[in-house]
Amino acid sequence: MTDGLGVHVRRVRADEADALRDLRLRALADTPLAFGSTHAREAAYPPERWTTWARESAAGPSQATFLAFDRAGMPVGLAFAVVDPDGQRAHLYAMWVAPEARRAGAGAALVDAVVDWTRTTDARALATAVTIGNDAAARLYERAGFRDTGSREPLGHSDAEVAVLERALDG
Repeated sequence: MTDGLGVHVRRVRADEADALRDLRLRALADTPLAFGSTHAREAAYPPERWTTWARESAAGPSQATFLAFDRAGMPVGLAFAVVDPDGQRAHLYAMWVAPEARRAGAGAALVDAVVDWTRTTDARALATAVTIGNDAAARLYERAGFRDTGSREPLGHSDAEVAVLERALDG
């Protein structure tokens, strides 16, 4: 999937554990209050954990990870989706776009890829969360059809709070 600005998004391949690790750690270092985990925690993960994530996200029916690439083929973003065990709801996690690729369509392309993949499952809704105060991300999700559920949750590793968002997958 390529947008008009040269951003290319595709599902992670099973052999891309190193790229997945590099992007995820870069995301956690860049915007630590956007995620429910920390750079220190995930930097300590063994290589097997990244290999499993890439392998299961490459072809698994209940999870998928998408990578965004710039015109030069450099990875500049990621998004992770997982379907609940009951199959009714999916979640968008680990959404991040590198600073140099922001406002160039990568975020929207990643969300579109997750929505398209999620529609191939039986899920009826897609949920995500955005840290209160991250207005750019909130606007991106709003443009993609997400609505604030009114639910608030703690981020976990800080005093930050997230707004829970959801969108229907019926169309």
